[in-house]
Amino acid sequence: MISVAEARALLFDLVAPLPVEEVPLAQANGRVLAREVTARRDQPPFDASSMDGYAIKATEAQKDSMFRVIGEAAAGHGFSGTVGAGQAVRIFTGAPMPKGADFVVIQEDVSRTGEIITISDEPGSNPNVRAAGGDFRIGTTVAAPRRLRPQDIALLASMNIPRVSVTRKPVVALISTGDELVMPGEEPGPDQIIASNTFGLKAMLEEAGADARLLPIARDSHASLDTAFGLARGADLIVTIGGASVGDHDLVGEVAQDLGLKRAFYKIAMRPGKPLMAGRMGDAAMVGLPGNPVSAMVCGHLFLVPMVRALLGLGTDIPPLHSARLAGALGPNGPREHYMRAVVENGQARVFDNQDSAMLGVLAVANALVVRPPNDAALADGAEISYLPI
Repeated sequence: MISVAEARALLFDLVAPLPVEEVPLAQANGRVLAREVTARRDQPPFDASSMDGYAIKATEAQKDSMFRVIGEAAAGHGFSGTVGAGQAVRIFTGAPMPKGADFVVIQEDVSRTGEIITISDEPGSNPNVRAAGGDFRIGTTVAAPRRLRPQDIALLASMNIPRVSVTRKPVVALISTGDELVMPGEEPGPDQIIASNTFGLKAMLEEAGADARLLPIARDSHASLDTAFGLARGADLIVTIGGASVGDHDLVGEVAQDLGLKRAFYKIAMRPGKPLMAGRMGDAAMVGLPGNPVSAMVCGHLFLVPMVRALLGLGTDIPPLHSARLAGALGPNGPREHYMRAVVENGQARVFDNQDSAMLGVLAVANALVVRPPNDAALADGAEISYLPI
């Protein structure tokens, strides 16, 4: 058996960043920007009012000063003249500042009679003007790679960028295996259960930026598994769930080998998730996960999501573990690295008593995996532990 760190290193060797494609900005949210983007304009492109009020000269912005209103400026409709001494232009938020004016006295500080205004309250020192280029200027860059968020999309739009170069989404084929499985909504037989792993993994991997595809359940036969692998052709990553152990009905490794799998490793010194295999099958990386639902989901967090990030060009850095204080004592750990479901709140980690790898209900309540090194000594209440948020 190899360690979790060794397994990750070998898995990263199986994948490489995918090609780049260009998409409309409106379709780029959640995609990974692959090439640096440069602003094509200043923002704002002119000095603009940040308030509704009156544009005047800053040197005249004093209480009780009077001005004649000579025009109006609104967003999209500037004032074409020049503001002279004792003059003001009615102005609205976002409008270009008129020539000759460099101060906006807000409308609440002004009284108006006809075309004459008087500054009735202290105008303060804030000119209420957004300087041209105050947000960004032509040539300002947005660095890549980065996962684009809604606020990034808004920024790129304001930079006048209609299309962006992004990394192609990794296609992940998900194959549940086993005669005991039926799809959600079907009526299971007396010896059957509902397939859940592929649905949880699909959600997890799509959240990470992949295009995850559910394939039909593969039965415990060479022919069915061979068909499932055939349907997975064209994927960048093939993930099987179940059938990767050494029982009489665990045929995934055997069939994959017959189809050309070049195995990188088998079995990891971890709990849950020990029977995990991986390798290269043609143009795709292949990972065989254990069938227990918690094992599959934990391995998804630890291995599949980092692989998707590597395929997207986001690198192979692993997020650092967090620290908390243990709420309650824990006994000694065994020879395998243990990822224990827990709830972390207010800096305290409460580890669930039931760590059975089939208990999805416990995983659904958990928000963290407490990480215990191999052969870790017993831990007292209040001991510092490391955890992975989930």
